[in-house]
Amino acid sequence: MDGFLFAGWVVRIPAIKQQTGAGAGALGLALLGVSAGAVAFMMLTGRLCRRFGSHAVTTASGAAMALSIVLPPLTHSATALGLVLLVFGAAYGSLNVAMNSAAVDLIEALRRPVMSSFHAAFSLGGMLGAGLGGLIAGRLSPTVHLLLLAVIGLLVTAVAGRVLHTHPAPVVPERLPPSTDRPRSAGPSRGRRLVVVFGLIALCTAYGEGAMADWGALHLSQDLSAGPGLAAAGYAVFALAMTAGRLSGTAVVQRFGAARSLIAGGTTAAAGMLLGALAPTAWAACLGFAVAGIGLANIFPIAIARAGEAGGSDGVAVASTVGYGGMLLGPPAIGFLAETSTLPVALTTVALLAAVAAGIAYATRRAHRPGR
Repeated sequence: MDGFLFAGWVVRIPAIKQQTGAGAGALGLALLGVSAGAVAFMMLTGRLCRRFGSHAVTTASGAAMALSIVLPPLTHSATALGLVLLVFGAAYGSLNVAMNSAAVDLIEALRRPVMSSFHAAFSLGGMLGAGLGGLIAGRLSPTVHLLLLAVIGLLVTAVAGRVLHTHPAPVVPERLPPSTDRPRSAGPSRGRRLVVVFGLIALCTAYGEGAMADWGALHLSQDLSAGPGLAAAGYAVFALAMTAGRLSGTAVVQRFGAARSLIAGGTTAAAGMLLGALAPTAWAACLGFAVAGIGLANIFPIAIARAGEAGGSDGVAVASTVGYGGMLLGPPAIGFLAETSTLPVALTTVALLAAVAAGIAYATRRAHRPGR
């Protein structure tokens, strides 16, 4: 549901941009509202999860996100758009921290690195949401489209929330047991440093995911003359590639380890995004987006899972806050670079940060599981 709703908003950005009359720079500042709202509420959500439980906070946040998605198409200026996106972003960020906290507890109980499988559901929802958006972009107005998504989101939240309240989160008696399957830690300060390191890796890749969400469709339509359907397909193939990568993520991490998976993913994403940004045709750009999606697929979930192992729900909140700082930086940075240069050149920064993520993972590989 999270990915489905978010993608539904993403594919309507070109239409809402035209409706508000915003330029690239003004749109970048308005889009900053999503990440600013998310980052502002992430640390608060960590505390709420400790007090009320991650399942209850997940349900409340899901309902808030479904309701807030109807607000962007009601705006007619970049300022108003930025303000309502603060609300949408707050719900989105809160939902992501609560869901990831619940997932970390379940992973502890299962003793298997299945975080990528959970994130595959987000990518699958993104693929479906972008695909549906591409089909109806020319038939329904953004207002009707996003209102329909809000109704679907509320129905899913009602059904899922009932299950979450029926089945409480697994009880994890100890966050860092003395096991070779855990990062070795010399104490709380070591654990905090690991949380920040994994947050920085998440930041570099969240920048790329945010750039694809906010600017991918615009790049295809504005720079490569793609129609509304093909422009929406750009994010759809990106989400499809991420879904495929994340569905295989558990097996990849079990086979190669977290560090090697992060290094390979960052390198692949950098190569794919260079192609996506600089390709001369829309179809070639879509191919690059797909390669970038495969590369980015498992980096964020691995980083958040490792942060959760090191610091529990607070670790998830801190790493998520640092990570979504990438989305905070992305919209205005790419918008201003697009105004001073071109949007394709601005999108090459995604490749740069993916390479940085691979470099950080390589430099800190000894903090991952022994022998990996």
